[in-house]
Amino acid sequence: MFNLGDKVVYPMHGAGVIETMESKEILGEIKNYYVLKMPIGEMKLMIPVDNVNNIGLRNIIDKYAVEEVYKVLKQKAEINDSNWNKRYRDNMTKMKTGDIFEVAQVVRDLTYRDREKGLSTGEKKMLVSAKQMLISEITLATGMDSEEIQDYMDEIINFDALE
Repeated sequence: MFNLGDKVVYPMHGAGVIETMESKEILGEIKNYYVLKMPIGEMKLMIPVDNVNNIGLRNIIDKYAVEEVYKVLKQKAEINDSNWNKRYRDNMTKMKTGDIFEVAQVVRDLTYRDREKGLSTGEKKMLVSAKQMLISEITLATGMDSEEIQDYMDEIINFDALE
């Protein structure tokens, strides 16, 4: 399904490059794994090849779709005034899809809420995780430095607050 060198997104972890394929024996059964190298944090993940469809592994977006992601970040935040637990569950559902546009909505909405009212500890961690997911995919899609992308994202989200 995927090949060495493919740039893919692993939902809830972000984007990475398939560096190698390995076979491992676990509980007496030999399974094949993709070894994914993540651009942020130099983390490596092993993903069972026979499970990629279930977990939602997908190719990264192209550089043209990056502009669409930035448009989502520039849109007016959707204010969810339910309690933090319901907001957290709703946002977690979006993040688990692995859809970059849903993750961008989470980043936009949590950033706005953080500025206006503050976030719970769980929501703060979620915001950091969602930003990392966005940045890792945009980094691989554009070849830009992750710090540049972080700065630009902060700039466009903060610009939205001033309008």
